[in-house]
Amino acid sequence: MTVLERPATLPTPALGPAPSRRAGRRRRRAVYVPLVVIAVAFLIPLVWLVSISLNDDAGLASGSLLPKTLHWSNYRDAVTLIPFGRYAVTSLLLAGVHAVLATLSSAMVGFGFARLRARGKGVLFMIVIATMMVPAIVTLIPTYLIFARIGLVYTYWPWVLWGLGGSAFLIFLFRQAFSAMPSDLEDAAIIDGCGWMRMFVSVFLPLAKAPCLAGFILTFTGGWADFISPSLFLSNDQTTLAVGLSAGYTTPAGTPLYTTLAAGAVLYILPVLVIFLVLQRGFVNGFVTSGMK
Repeated sequence: MTVLERPATLPTPALGPAPSRRAGRRRRRAVYVPLVVIAVAFLIPLVWLVSISLNDDAGLASGSLLPKTLHWSNYRDAVTLIPFGRYAVTSLLLAGVHAVLATLSSAMVGFGFARLRARGKGVLFMIVIATMMVPAIVTLIPTYLIFARIGLVYTYWPWVLWGLGGSAFLIFLFRQAFSAMPSDLEDAAIIDGCGWMRMFVSVFLPLAKAPCLAGFILTFTGGWADFISPSLFLSNDQTTLAVGLSAGYTTPAGTPLYTTLAAGAVLYILPVLVIFLVLQRGFVNGFVTSGMK
């Protein structure tokens, strides 16, 4: 009886990454590297601002980016030299009320353009979109004259009226979002006896949480950063934080306190930065669900 010996098998060489995998890595690298460079470029002014806020006049004059000693007293001065808390509360209330009203009113108008059937709806929508091409500074003087004539200057009513008037961009955003929703929702609501307003409030608006969040963030940041409108329509005691920061940090001789101003600017941008970082997922989803990628 003979035993057949099995032939020795050669070891299989290890396979390298597939060409498609290598190509995918190169593509990702080609995308991520420019994005990192752009992100660093945008972060440089913010880092510089924080550095100035922790510096003193001597370090600022020397031009050094990193302060030798951290002067946290600049933040204390930024809060105490002006009524920082009152200005911040005013900014928060005006920006918040305007953002809520503008988001809701724009959602209502966008729903009408998306779902209601009316003659001339397309032409009216194009007119609304065309108003986005008009710079806001062009309408500022006529708006001031109108509000002055009806006695609304030095009051907070202009922000309420602007909010009720909505935003052309938000109307477009909501129109895209409501148009993308299935028509079965509308048919089912009509069968259940819903009117258009109840259909909007009970059916479509709860499904548009992401566009509502995106619209609120955009409008709130715009209202928080607004400088011209509070300068024109509010008195010094009623003004917002943006206006208060611009003129409050000076010596009795009128010399600007740059380090204190930088500290105030850091505190000024913190709320918006925190809101965006916390709600950025919903902010992005608001544009994705509206078909705006």
